[in-house]
Amino acid sequence: MTSMAECLTICSFLIIPFIYEKSKSFRYYFKFFIYYSFIMLTSLAVIPIMLWRSRDVHNLMLASRICRHISRVLGLHWEVTGKEYLEKDEACVIVANHQSSLDVLGLIELVPIMRKCTIVAKKELLYAWPFGLAAWLCGLIFIDRLNSDTSRQAINDSIKQLKRDKVKLWVFPEGTRKNTGEIHEFKKGAFHAAVNGQIPLLPIVFSRFYFTQKGSNKTLDIGRILVTVLPPVSTEGLTIADIPRLMAETRASMIEVFQQLNHQLQTQLAFKSE
Repeated sequence: MTSMAECLTICSFLIIPFIYEKSKSFRYYFKFFIYYSFIMLTSLAVIPIMLWRSRDVHNLMLASRICRHISRVLGLHWEVTGKEYLEKDEACVIVANHQSSLDVLGLIELVPIMRKCTIVAKKELLYAWPFGLAAWLCGLIFIDRLNSDTSRQAINDSIKQLKRDKVKLWVFPEGTRKNTGEIHEFKKGAFHAAVNGQIPLLPIVFSRFYFTQKGSNKTLDIGRILVTVLPPVSTEGLTIADIPRLMAETRASMIEVFQQLNHQLQTQLAFKSE
């Protein structure tokens, strides 16, 4: 005879597809569950391999090859322009706008192009095991967001080695992610690092995530994201006094591209809906 547990399992498998199609809220939570579960399982799988070369940025390449499939599962398609700037074998500080935890999937999409890259992440993620351990083994730089001086020092201390090994440093200069349709004020850490190391800044802009939203109307649909890598910004000869101007000019150029990408997407979406 079929047990009660087996009956419940069968019913769940029959009901889930129906709810998935009918409820945007359920689809939102279900997709994020798949996303985070995939990340955690991948972390468990790759940790034994990463242990052989602890704190090596090449470990991130291994993780990205597996995690890139998450975007396909979620129905996200990334279109990148300006790849030639990422392909250069040189150290630089990458600054990218930050809208959602899904930005990580965009970063993962670009890792194979960059080859050698590390990321500045909030220290709280270090304790999200097994992901935290895998991230540490990939050479991520963890900072305390509540202590700007300590965070800045941690980034600056890593620059010499990154410059020597020609590793790209990825920073979300807005800090907290906010999918509000604008690029918020930047923090100084990334710009201090670029100026102190006299290495280029490389701005990257992700178009707005129109396919997802939080709040009362939670949504995570199939989506297309436009990604533009801007030309590198030289910091040679710049000093600490130049940082406010460098921040303002970089943010202004990113806002301009952000608006252009959003307009392009909105036009295409409007055309498809007609």
